[in-house]
Amino acid sequence: MRKKDGNQVFGVIGTGRFGLAVAEELLSRGKYVIALDQDQQRLKPLYETDAEVFVVNDISKESLMDAGLQEADTVIVGIGKDVESSILAALNALELGVKHVICKVISEDHAKILKKLGADVVFPETEIGRRTAIRLSERLAEDILPLSEEFSIIQMRTPAELDGKTVKDIKIRERYGITLIAVVRDGKANGSVGPDTVLHVDEILVLSGSNKDLDKFQHSFND
Repeated sequence: MRKKDGNQVFGVIGTGRFGLAVAEELLSRGKYVIALDQDQQRLKPLYETDAEVFVVNDISKESLMDAGLQEADTVIVGIGKDVESSILAALNALELGVKHVICKVISEDHAKILKKLGADVVFPETEIGRRTAIRLSERLAEDILPLSEEFSIIQMRTPAELDGKTVKDIKIRERYGITLIAVVRDGKANGSVGPDTVLHVDEILVLSGSNKDLDKFQHSFND
């Protein structure tokens, strides 16, 4: 039933500040969210949303199955300080067949264990600091989403030099090795970008590629 409409299913285990923020953002984008926490108070902000909410007594495989987490495409583990519970949640999600598990971590050792299990990790404070630094240091970059240590997705203002030019004219992929994913104008994203798409200076470009290539592209302009 959950995947009948083709929508992605996301599981969020632990709805502290990090987990709750992830769940709310996914819901705002129309995604199907299954949220679990041992503390009912933490789940309260999600009660009036479309999320499927579960108060669980533990992070056992049975509890995750009862919540339907085996149907999730991606599970985000928002448990931080309780390292044992974090590792157990990731392990059980992976053993249920969830293909993509992302965990909030608080230390390098925590991250190493989870990576060995096959989970991806994120240091929220580190990522926030990195994104803030980029926004402060780059005149064109608006935001960045690190996908790994080497690859990212960035949002940047269209350089004045590209105003009125088509994607075919500027040859982003051929010259820089990066991909133009979408163009955002007046808060609305257009993902149907083709060779004849005309760029305008009042738009935001959404680009993906290696950090090296993205940096090279940004520094090609004088803005």
